[in-house]
Amino acid sequence: MVAAVRVHKHGGPEVLTYEQVEVGAPGQGQIKVKQHAAGLNFIDTYFRMGMYPAPSMPFISGNEGAGEVIAVGEGVKDLKVGDRVGYVLPLGCYAEERLVPADRAVKLPDSVSGEQAAAMMLKGMTVSYLLKRTFAVKPGYNVLVHAAAGGVGLIACQWANHLGANVIGTAGSKAKAELAKANGAHHVILYREENFVDRVAQITNGAKCEVVYDGVGKDTFPGSLDCIKPLGTFVSYGSSSGPVDAFNINILQTKGSLFATRPTLNTYAAKRADLIDIANDLFDVVAKGAVKIPINQTYALKDARKAHEDLEGRKTTGASILVP
Repeated sequence: MVAAVRVHKHGGPEVLTYEQVEVGAPGQGQIKVKQHAAGLNFIDTYFRMGMYPAPSMPFISGNEGAGEVIAVGEGVKDLKVGDRVGYVLPLGCYAEERLVPADRAVKLPDSVSGEQAAAMMLKGMTVSYLLKRTFAVKPGYNVLVHAAAGGVGLIACQWANHLGANVIGTAGSKAKAELAKANGAHHVILYREENFVDRVAQITNGAKCEVVYDGVGKDTFPGSLDCIKPLGTFVSYGSSSGPVDAFNINILQTKGSLFATRPTLNTYAAKRADLIDIANDLFDVVAKGAVKIPINQTYALKDARKAHEDLEGRKTTGASILVP
């Protein structure tokens, strides 16, 4: 038996239950992993609340983790006992040990620690596909990143800056604004004190942005659309303030023949070759020092409830991990 955090009913952070579970031997195509750490992400709260459906109840929370392979099932050829791996999976990472489909695990380079991998696999690979596949950021582009001091935001600001973009971020406090600026944002808008639509227009001299990356949702819609130049792209990849209630596609016409998408990593990395490419892009920019992954909050696995409370209360910045 090993410790894990399970959800028996949907609800607030109080439904996260720290308990003992049985983890069996790996089956065909599986590996068994002793966890070094699990990442903390807003998607974890979506599953907990029932916004995203879990395949069964109860379920073990967590969508991002890293650890050491301690057993290998039949048919696994690419990985062996002792390998360090990182992975993004729909659920199961808040645990001391777990089973992982081998084709979803990525071997970690020596330059990346297990804790660092747990903090960056989901967020970093999300930024990789957002900036290079969903919308290819080019030098000189105006890019707006909402929640610029968040886990995805800090990586996105650094990476977009590395790609040569003019990076504009939004943040909820002066401390978070300074953090975003220290991580690649050229301009940061305090959205509680300023109208971010007006400020984007001022910063860009009326040109607006080629793309907006919006992980906030309800609170920034439809204002995000007013920050985009004609034929630009609205990328909605999260809903930290709640989902967008309704989306009338005709609004894209009136705002300038805009493009809009709601992408997911699961789709972009569905093929193993794409998963490896996206992960290697992340490992490359981290190895070069172009993107740094500081772990700003560390919680014990048993304190998952407190971690969710802090995340939803916007008390966290950058990456957070849970350690067994």
